[in-house]
Amino acid sequence: MTVPQTEPLALPATMEPDNPLWRYALACWRKPELAEICLDLQAQGWSVTRILCAGWLGANGHTFTGVEGAKVTEWRARVTGSIRSARKSIPRNHNACRELREALAKAELQAEKSELALAWQHLNSSNPGTGTMLDRNTAILQNLLAAAPLRNSEAETTASLKTLAILLATATDSEPMP
Repeated sequence: MTVPQTEPLALPATMEPDNPLWRYALACWRKPELAEICLDLQAQGWSVTRILCAGWLGANGHTFTGVEGAKVTEWRARVTGSIRSARKSIPRNHNACRELREALAKAELQAEKSELALAWQHLNSSNPGTGTMLDRNTAILQNLLAAAPLRNSEAETTASLKTLAILLATATDSEPMP
């Protein structure tokens, strides 16, 4: 089977991988319950990058419209998603492929960091609007609804989003936008 060659992505000349959004993501990932909800939502088709952007923006009093930069979505589809798919194709308990699976997991993390750097760059250039929400939890919940892949109101997902909003709001004292 021949895999078609694709053109390299046109990426910005400079990216800031170590940015407040990345540091917020690291703080979130240190909370096992928060990480578990994010991974459960990812299995349902959600983008964890969108979840983290929604949380970080809401924690800083900004709205997330759900609109992402084209480079972010292209990177997710062509790079992060491809690496994740390759990693998931290898069974966890297959000893002969353990090193490869671990290398792909590390590559996936680097791809996610680059994806968040692209998202950070887009957020800084798009100047998201300041919301009128009264508290962080409400702002984050509204942002999560905007980040949803589908507009469904399943009770289980709604309950998860409320819990997620609380966890995202308390993940860290977010660094404000520049």
